[in-house]
Amino acid sequence: MARHRPAQTEALDVQAAYAAHGPELYRFALRQLGDGGAAQDVVQEVFLRAWRAADSYDPELSGLRTWLFAIARNVVVDEARRFAVRPWQRDLTDGSDVTGPADTGVTDRLVDAWVVEEALRRIGEDHRVAIVQTHLRGRPHGEVAAELGIPVGTLRSRVFYGLKALRLAMEEMGVEP
Repeated sequence: MARHRPAQTEALDVQAAYAAHGPELYRFALRQLGDGGAAQDVVQEVFLRAWRAADSYDPELSGLRTWLFAIARNVVVDEARRFAVRPWQRDLTDGSDVTGPADTGVTDRLVDAWVVEEALRRIGEDHRVAIVQTHLRGRPHGEVAAELGIPVGTLRSRVFYGLKALRLAMEEMGVEP
């Protein structure tokens, strides 16, 4: 039985997405892997996966850039694992296109922040507030509960179920939490 792609996927123009985000994705992969050839492979794989999964992309749920960077993060991890298993492949590069490792941590945190922000938009407001206040801002449960006018147990329940919802949202985005 043939599967019909939803109309929303027609809005995903891979060529336009490549023109808009390809260079950024390349720089991200290059900083992570330190290898221009591997970075090019990552960008190609990102757009191949995006094209194949176009029916799962919903512009109402996440921005195209966030979705592509989530895919890129997964591909970079796969590529890094491949290098770990076959270290001789990394030795084949001359190292001339390697950037400093100082940017790597900053880039990881930036992409992670984008992904978490997008996932937080997908969960209910009560859960989002509970997670942001307790986990991201590090505020005590008692203080947050008092501010919201709810019992501490209710806040703890919102945090627990909010984290479950957040994990599910990230899985729907194609990101490993």
